[in-house]
Amino acid sequence: MSNKNKLFGTMEDSVSTQACSHSHEIEEEPIKQLPKEILLRIFSYLDVISLCRCAQVSKSWNILALDGSSWQTINLFDFQKDIEGAVIENISHRCGGFLKILTLKGCQSVGDSSIKTLAQHCPNIEHLDLSECKTVTDLSTESLSRHCVKLLSLNLGSCSNITDESLKFIADGCSNLTEIDLSWCNIITINGVEALARGCKKLKKFSSKGCKQINDNAVICLANYCHDLIILNLHSCENITDISIRHISRNCIKLQKICLSKCVELTDQSLIAISQNNHALNTLEVSGCHQFTDIGFQALGKNCKYLEKMDLEECNQITDLTLAYLATGCPGLEKLTLSHCELITDDGIRHLAAGNCAAESLSVLELDNCPLITDRTLEHLISCHNLQRIELFDCQMITRVAIRRLKSHLPNIKVHAYFAPATPPPITSGNRQRYCRCCEIL
Repeated sequence: MSNKNKLFGTMEDSVSTQACSHSHEIEEEPIKQLPKEILLRIFSYLDVISLCRCAQVSKSWNILALDGSSWQTINLFDFQKDIEGAVIENISHRCGGFLKILTLKGCQSVGDSSIKTLAQHCPNIEHLDLSECKTVTDLSTESLSRHCVKLLSLNLGSCSNITDESLKFIADGCSNLTEIDLSWCNIITINGVEALARGCKKLKKFSSKGCKQINDNAVICLANYCHDLIILNLHSCENITDISIRHISRNCIKLQKICLSKCVELTDQSLIAISQNNHALNTLEVSGCHQFTDIGFQALGKNCKYLEKMDLEECNQITDLTLAYLATGCPGLEKLTLSHCELITDDGIRHLAAGNCAAESLSVLELDNCPLITDRTLEHLISCHNLQRIELFDCQMITRVAIRRLKSHLPNIKVHAYFAPATPPPITSGNRQRYCRCCEIL
């Protein structure tokens, strides 16, 4: 049995011989004079490992450490390879109604039987992360639906056996749900999403990253019932079009974070709709949306004043005009990704550096594979005093000299760039120094 499994065994029997032999001495410690309520409050701040270690000190500490009130929040991600179903069942019995937050991410040995026990004994659980629990099926969500009516957040990411039935169960029994992550649950269809939207109208966060069967009809269902949405992630939902984005932006005006990366059917009409309705937007991820142009980003720059993070990687139709619009319209911009935006030039970076965002907030700029930028770009960025990191991979017209000059003005900046060797290494017999093609990281 591994050390980690020992920690999660029957802790009631884990008091060491040495600790027992000195129990009288421990009883005399000043900490023993504190009321039990105060001691339990202290123990409630400890993590799982610390609680398990404390349980081995003495009999009195064992009782305190294993008291259910000390286990309101449990994160077992670090022990995922060691967690078996019996451990979850043991924790469920111990914690009972105290348990509110449980993370089982990656615990692939945890199955439906364990989740059923958890649901039955821990009805007050509010946040449950089952992502990457590969053996979990609809039976688990059925148990949660029956017993855990207070559930607010559920993560089922990469639970490949989850079907529409799970969403119907959740809709029937967990009407208070505000967050759900269905990323890479490839069996999910519009039927499940519609049931979820009808039954969980308080949803604020919805993620279906990689769900290929999510289409316009599914997104429109969300738009019709879940008007409080704040975060929407449709990454790689390749079948959605401008129609659904118009609906969601118009009906969910509280949206702050939107991810539409790899939604290849979308056009500038989607960006225009977002700009007209979602003025509180602070994060926009649209990498791989090849049809977006300067027209769409002009609308965003005009109306979305609170944008802080933008990922425009592989939006390869945008030009320097987009940077001019963002520089004047988005003063709070902190992180901007322009990787593989091959039409961006030094003039675009000049516009960006001259804007309010560069002077006040811009901290991360990613320019990988922008072939037209030169050392002049780095000269423009010298005035960006808050810049903390810049990515320049495969920017072949950037030189070491310009990077050194930038770092002399911004000594705390991290510059990531690769330079290939000027000439191939000589071929010699025997052992020789090994060269990496990307030989220098600045």
